[in-house]
Amino acid sequence: MSKSASAHTPMMQQYLAIKAEHPDILLFYRMGDFYELFYDDAERAADLLDISLTQRGQSGGRPIPMAGVPYHAVENYLAKLVKLGESAAICEQVGDPATSKGPVDRKVVRIITPGTLTDEALLDSHRENLLVAIQPHQNQWALAGADISSGRFFVALVDSEDALNNELERLRPAELLYPEGLQLPHAVRQRQGLRKRPEWDFDPDSAFTALTRQFGTHDLLGFGMDRTDPTLGVAGCVLQYIKDTQRGALPHLRSLQHERADDAIHLDSSTRRNLELTENLQGNEQHTLASVLDRCKTPMGSRLLKRWLHRPLRQQAQLQSRLNKVNELIDAAAYADIQRLLRDIGDIERILARVALQSARPRDLSRLRHALACIPTLNQCIDRYQLSQVAAIQEFPELVNLLTRAIVENPPVLIRDGGVIAPGYHEELDEYRALSAGGTDQLDALEQRERERTGIQNLKIGYNKVHGFYIELSRLAADRVPPEYQRRQTLKNAERYIIPELKTFEEQVLHSQGRALAIEKQLYQELLEHLLEPLASLQATAQELAALDVFCCFAERAVSLNYCRPEFTGNHEFSIRDGRHPVVEAFAEHPFIANSVHFNSQRRLHVITGPNMGGKSTYMRQTALIALLAHTGSYVPAHSATIGPMDRIFTRIGAADELASGRSTFMVEMTETSVILHHATEQSLVLMDEIGRGTSTYDGMSLAWATAEALSERGSMTLFATHYFELTQLDQLCENTVNVHVDATEHGDTIAFLYHVKDGAASKSFGIQVARLAGLPHRVVARAQARLRELEQQQDTNPGQRTGQTQLDLTGENSAVVTPEDPRIQALDALDPDHMSPREALEFLYTLTQKNKA
Repeated sequence: MSKSASAHTPMMQQYLAIKAEHPDILLFYRMGDFYELFYDDAERAADLLDISLTQRGQSGGRPIPMAGVPYHAVENYLAKLVKLGESAAICEQVGDPATSKGPVDRKVVRIITPGTLTDEALLDSHRENLLVAIQPHQNQWALAGADISSGRFFVALVDSEDALNNELERLRPAELLYPEGLQLPHAVRQRQGLRKRPEWDFDPDSAFTALTRQFGTHDLLGFGMDRTDPTLGVAGCVLQYIKDTQRGALPHLRSLQHERADDAIHLDSSTRRNLELTENLQGNEQHTLASVLDRCKTPMGSRLLKRWLHRPLRQQAQLQSRLNKVNELIDAAAYADIQRLLRDIGDIERILARVALQSARPRDLSRLRHALACIPTLNQCIDRYQLSQVAAIQEFPELVNLLTRAIVENPPVLIRDGGVIAPGYHEELDEYRALSAGGTDQLDALEQRERERTGIQNLKIGYNKVHGFYIELSRLAADRVPPEYQRRQTLKNAERYIIPELKTFEEQVLHSQGRALAIEKQLYQELLEHLLEPLASLQATAQELAALDVFCCFAERAVSLNYCRPEFTGNHEFSIRDGRHPVVEAFAEHPFIANSVHFNSQRRLHVITGPNMGGKSTYMRQTALIALLAHTGSYVPAHSATIGPMDRIFTRIGAADELASGRSTFMVEMTETSVILHHATEQSLVLMDEIGRGTSTYDGMSLAWATAEALSERGSMTLFATHYFELTQLDQLCENTVNVHVDATEHGDTIAFLYHVKDGAASKSFGIQVARLAGLPHRVVARAQARLRELEQQQDTNPGQRTGQTQLDLTGENSAVVTPEDPRIQALDALDPDHMSPREALEFLYTLTQKNKA
């Protein structure tokens, strides 16, 4: 349809001009008490928000589609749009209707995008909301991110596409910016919130100028960057995008942190997923590490805790400092009292961000006042317990006093209708309020006088927004209406009038109300501007309070869950005595069976055997979680833990395909194994579960053997769970390899899992017993048992034979029995099982059996 401005009213011409500046996002155009959307925006909004689609006027002979939402409920609709990944431009009236000729002046005052949210109603209080930009640099990727709702701004440089994907998995950006024309890697293309940006947004020179202007510095050396830093462009892009959407200054973005890969333990996306740190495999927060650990009393503490979980540190000195604070809180038994006080602090980190953007609401200032007023009591508590590791928090008595004098105790949600500034704060405001409030007595006196003068006892004076003040009389009193009464409105059973005295009074009251509201808005704006002066100190205080919240949380969890303080050492040792899985223990119906693990120069590769459901996976995961918790500065679920230098944690656990990218379960398994073998070092903790089970027995066994051997040679701290009993021979061939097993016992045809890890290999796999527990039909279980006895008898008769075939000898002792030239091996090598029908596979099996018998 035609949208030519010449065919529209002045108001629609104004709308189209503004919409032309924001063609790709929904424009919420303020009209009275509604935000309206037109044309394609209206049709999209009606579909996305489930609101009515109407019409207004015509364009090109066709009705103009229109949809709208009430201004007082717009936050709810915006929240829904943001969850759908949509963006919206908010267009407000900025002109005065009384003085405007034609349409009231309007302009876009903010742009709502998923990565630049600050409104409380649109944010998850317990999760960071990150805007991230990426750009390739030679063989690396530059990355920058910012959380506008807190002021955190950082950059990083990663060395590969895999590393980039791992970082994005950690950060989970709500919005991801990239240069137009860039061909994104497949894994990145699958992410939500992708936004193309012009190439010039990534220009390093422009970025350097913008960043130094933002921070008020001559250069960026103080942030560990110079003009040649490859992350300059992405940092500049993030800053420009925030400026474009917020339409104002960004005083809370005060520094830029350079996150270096060597500072943290590396966790790839598979490891994060398998360890279920903050999200489980089903995509929610139930039964995650965070769900057990997070007992923070402030939202900002909860966000910091999750950030620490996803970025465990390597620097032992910093970890010891964190542990010292936790230890002191436990020894002094101070954490419970401090937590009670922290509960009243709230989320001042995000309140300060809204103050910085001048979008803070009255209740934000009320909450900030209350939080700052709690700090002296908090410091008294810290002093009372004589805590030396926990520093006192900065106090702001002048600010508390100002906000107490300026803001009423329970302010309304918005400044729009007034009632926010406290009485006694401003003399002129109080005078206008008194004039407006005193009018009630005046009206009562006027009403009584007119009743007496006219003799009409049911005469009353009223007011509405359309007609102002009026005198209302019933139709029955029409013959007694004085001649000076001027009719204003006729109703079904009444008439409304106005007199000069009432008109004068109306002008005085409305003027006083208008002036009072104008003064109140001005005073409120001055308050917001005044809060910008101590903003840096307030932000630092918010960070200190968040960290204190996390330390108290660690202390409470350590005492409540019987965790111990981990010890760090400089040698290549990793020893856990009676470790427990923090999540399984928290939700288990029965007491958890603790197990130990010990790595040293003679014990680097642990080959783990035992039945399914016996606890191998739990044992492996708990080892990784204990290591990770220690590197966040937390106590750990164990009797004791000694941990040497660690650079990475890898997991290859579970089976899943990626059909969308054309990768089978086995291909995913091999890809993850490849990553581990290329990057694991002697300081890496590696968890490998059932490698090789996605292919034929001999292929899988050979791959598992070779993988285990490679990890043994590299000296990585490896827990290698397998059902290939042949791998238990590795302890005879590799000096640093040991066998351990998860214990179980049989009672007739049933199995009892003991969940205890012991040295040595398991005696059997108990697969049939587990199958019975899973509910396989009795006939199938009985046939499996009979077949198993046949196979065991054949092996007892000829240990080198299994079902008439030569057993693959992985040690090489009988390698002459089966050679690559053997026709059976050549037939297997030529086999492509992915392209065989069931009938073809069966025929091949018969053929192979006949050849073997020949």
